[in-house]
Amino acid sequence: MRLLVRFMGFLFAAGTVVFLVGVAAAAGLIWHYSKDLPDYSQLQDYEPPVMTRVHAADGALLGEYSKERRLYLPIQAVPKLVINAFLAAEDKNFYEHGGLDYSGMARAMVLYAQNLGSNRRPQGASTITQQVAKNFLLTNEVSFTRKIKEALLAMRIERTYSKDKILELYLNEIYLGLGAYGIAAASLVYFDKSVNELTVSEAAYLAALPKAPSSLHPIKNRDRAIERRNYVVDRLLENGWIKQADADKARKETLSVTGRNSSGHIFAGEYFAEEVRRDILERYGEKKLYEGGLSVRTTLDPKLQVMARKTMTNGLINFDEVRGWRGATNKIDISGDWGVKLAEVKALSDIAPWKLAVVLDVSDQSARIGFQPGRELGGAVLKDRQTGLLTLDGVRWAKPAAGPTKGKTPTAVSQVLAAGDVIYVDPLTNKDGSVVEGQFRLRQYPEVSGAMVAMDPLTGRVLAMVGGFSFDQSQFNRATQAYRQPGSSFKPLVYSAAMDNGYTPSTVVVDAPIEIDQGQGAGVWRPENYSTGKYFGPVTLRNALMRSLNTVTVRLAQDVGMPLIGEYAKRFGVYDELPNYLSYALGAGETTVMRMVTAYSMFANGGRRVKSTLIDRIQDRYGHTIFKHDQRECRGCDAPEGWKNQAEPQLVDRREQVLDAMTAYQITSMMEGVVQGGTATVLREVGKPIAGKTGTTNDEKDAWFIGFSPDVVVGIYVGYDKPRNLGNKATGGALAAPIAKDFMKLALADKPAVPFRVPAGIKLIRVDAKSGMRAGPGDGGRTILEAFKPGTAPPDNYSVIGVADADGRSLSVSPETDRSFMRPGTGGLY
Repeated sequence: MRLLVRFMGFLFAAGTVVFLVGVAAAAGLIWHYSKDLPDYSQLQDYEPPVMTRVHAADGALLGEYSKERRLYLPIQAVPKLVINAFLAAEDKNFYEHGGLDYSGMARAMVLYAQNLGSNRRPQGASTITQQVAKNFLLTNEVSFTRKIKEALLAMRIERTYSKDKILELYLNEIYLGLGAYGIAAASLVYFDKSVNELTVSEAAYLAALPKAPSSLHPIKNRDRAIERRNYVVDRLLENGWIKQADADKARKETLSVTGRNSSGHIFAGEYFAEEVRRDILERYGEKKLYEGGLSVRTTLDPKLQVMARKTMTNGLINFDEVRGWRGATNKIDISGDWGVKLAEVKALSDIAPWKLAVVLDVSDQSARIGFQPGRELGGAVLKDRQTGLLTLDGVRWAKPAAGPTKGKTPTAVSQVLAAGDVIYVDPLTNKDGSVVEGQFRLRQYPEVSGAMVAMDPLTGRVLAMVGGFSFDQSQFNRATQAYRQPGSSFKPLVYSAAMDNGYTPSTVVVDAPIEIDQGQGAGVWRPENYSTGKYFGPVTLRNALMRSLNTVTVRLAQDVGMPLIGEYAKRFGVYDELPNYLSYALGAGETTVMRMVTAYSMFANGGRRVKSTLIDRIQDRYGHTIFKHDQRECRGCDAPEGWKNQAEPQLVDRREQVLDAMTAYQITSMMEGVVQGGTATVLREVGKPIAGKTGTTNDEKDAWFIGFSPDVVVGIYVGYDKPRNLGNKATGGALAAPIAKDFMKLALADKPAVPFRVPAGIKLIRVDAKSGMRAGPGDGGRTILEAFKPGTAPPDNYSVIGVADADGRSLSVSPETDRSFMRPGTGGLY
């Protein structure tokens, strides 16, 4: 008995020693692996890379920019269904354990022992807390060392942070395939929905993805993906988190995903979105753009943008089709499966309703065409093959642009197309706009290009922008990046300099041939009016601008001085520095549509400086405003105690007065004359007060129109990217003004016909429309109301700028004698 007691004592002592050694070994192991553990406290201030989202003025999504597509959702915003789906799939006891699932770890150890030597990857037993530790603080290395560190970190994280905080970090960090990080981004990428709109089936599929996103691809591995989704549905039912009926319905649903484009989401807004992206990149850098989670509210008006895109592209297409058919865009072999071959041809993605098609067979009366098939999310070509018919009515416009039959209207479809031709088509319409079922019209993307900008003249907010025919074809933004000669659309700035310095709309300048010695061997410059050889003698500045007379503008620039005109051009932002050459008074310098529209906005708003902007406001990831365009002071806007009958808030506008308000009105009134009786009369169809100016450059390489109503300014140029002649009579009035007319008719359709505001101090005096002198009682229909500043008035006679006596002084001419300067029969001068 005594021996037994001694033996038991020995065993106890030995056990105690072994236990203490084990405890010491475990403590030593924990100490060893704890030495270089990452600092888990950094999770408290964790800021994951979050995508920047860009919105239009009405809140519609315009674009998303990110390296990791992630939207950060606080746990309070995550629906219970989504939380339960992830707990069912990953860690059903999450809210009960202290960071480690010991039973799961035991199962994993047994499986590891069974699979020893089989080269199979060990099964994990990680809780959500362990996954947070691994994803945020460790690597994906498969080793016991990493697992021990993961477990130690998990326990420390559990002691430091709440369960909700840990789950929030997990749901926002996990990678769920297709470039989506976190549940909010994945919900958009896979289903184009917010997490609050997900069904049981959709939530279960997202919860299935963390294990192996690539292996559960919804297209490439559909069967496996559905199997895993149904497993999660079963676990939801088993845990009592959904009802039997919900589970049955979820299992029967097909796995239907909706691919989501991460670029411009508003049709026709691609150039605008890209310009905003470049702006943010320049302001804040690449990291802030792609990881900073900025919320950008832009100035884009989606309705106006669609109008601008439609009218601009229609104008380019109409111009191009008149010049004839240049041939198919490509040629493919249609033997075998033509759909697969056609799917490999790059099609422009932003020119709907145009479709890429291939000619399958052709006769004199028609051609059968096959449309380019789409692709599945995984990239596979869809098997569906759709066809249509192209009749003679659909190709009648396609006169050959070159060759022996150039310019001849086709009498057979086979004269235009051949089997294998890859072409663009869109639905054929009747004259009333109705679609002819099953029939299509031949299209070709235009060689000519151009740009359009629409702006709010009071604020400089860009409401719409078209940078070319197709962003998919060319990302070069012609509205902001193309420097072109504005031609005569620059003339209002010359006239502004004159009006601000003593001239009036009734000032008379001689319109006659002129020779300018350019000096330094540059030869003699002989500027001419667009209608060569036609001159009008003494004309008022109003009539000269209305007719866009070049010689008058040159004489006016001589009289005012190019240095002063250069100062105005810089003040308006059209040019940074204007050379002191008279040719620049006719718009020979290069500038952009955006700059010209901004300048004209200052005419429209009474001479106040505006700075063009595409962005109203930028907020950081926490909702703090870090930029806003409107810098006006609002006195009385802060009312912490609410409304108590105090005075209404006052907006204080400290913007610079670039141009005298009365001068701005005089120029506006003169440009109304351009629309009413000058080079832009096509805009009279709008039926609203419109002012503007056309421009045509040398050799008819560019055609311009810049104009405005009291509410909106629009600027357009049409020209080839590599400048060349547009054709005979291709003027701003013939090409650009009609596009502006179409846009203004749509944009102002619901707007009242508001006249331009007459500033205080302006005197409206009736004058003779031709001479500019005060109208007499019997002048009748020849009179107009002209705007004069205080201290100026219509003359009884006038000095003609450009005609001088022997001493170099301007001659005084009366209405009775001004015709003595005219060459009989031509209207020119001696």
